[in-house]
Amino acid sequence: MPSNKDMKRKLEKLKRILKEMDTVVIAFSGGVDSSFLARVAADVLGAGNVVLCTALSETYPADEAARAAQLARTLGARHVTLHTREMDNPLFASNPPDRCYHCKSELFSRLENLRKRLGFKFVADGANADDDNDFRPGRAAAAMLNVRSPLAEARLTKAEIRAASRSLRLPTWNLPAAPCLSSRFPYRTPITTDALRKVENAEKFLINEGFKTVRVRHHGDVARVEVHPSEMKKFFSDGLREKVAAAFKSIGYHYAALDLLGYRHGSMNEVLSPGEMEISKNPAGISPRSATPGAPAPRRSGGKTSKKKCTTKN
Repeated sequence: MPSNKDMKRKLEKLKRILKEMDTVVIAFSGGVDSSFLARVAADVLGAGNVVLCTALSETYPADEAARAAQLARTLGARHVTLHTREMDNPLFASNPPDRCYHCKSELFSRLENLRKRLGFKFVADGANADDDNDFRPGRAAAAMLNVRSPLAEARLTKAEIRAASRSLRLPTWNLPAAPCLSSRFPYRTPITTDALRKVENAEKFLINEGFKTVRVRHHGDVARVEVHPSEMKKFFSDGLREKVAAAFKSIGYHYAALDLLGYRHGSMNEVLSPGEMEISKNPAGISPRSATPGAPAPRRSGGKTSKKKCTTKN
């Protein structure tokens, strides 16, 4: 964690970046990063100059969508929803290593259309400085479509964003990471609506049983469960092991397996070769400089009024 002086410097830089942006559509999932960005943007720019947009699709759990809508009402900005159709794209549904690129291309294209209708100047996402060192093919889509990443531009890390969120009393400050459900599938295993619902229902069951960090990895008839190592012992007390097995069978899995290594970020990437990861980071062939997360996009012109109504959630 940086010093208070360093944190203050980064937060001031974030505010300068947002002030320069003037009007912004924010990709809003209701997670730690986008919620913090939304709150600061609304404080700096005013509610009328910030629109939070939540994308709804089969890959986004219904409970998280409801939570995002409820949270948005407290953040002081207009909230809109749109339905993305990444599942209609075979390049996404076939689940290649660059799957995230195709999903984000759909999302950011739709947000860019919304930006134009509103007459706003920028689209922004919640990518942070830590994402520079992660495997995220979707960052190439952001660069291609001139999506800004103010948190990354200010060099704010996830830990710093959590700390700043806590100081603002945002309820999201300690939320666990919640990537889309498609991340539960081994690469090149087709993603289907039925399989997504199985994963969603299996994870919801475990969360309701008190597990804090849960991933149900979909391996056909087998559900491979990842939880934090400190929580593994729960499976072997009070008959929970048998309860989980029965619940997963009712959901549609023949077998439930506990991953002995426990939860770890990006476990599905462990099977990728360095070459596959490098190619998948930049599937669009964007130059390294322009594909850098957080690189400022060209400033757009445009007013602040829209002639087309949006589906809003106040």
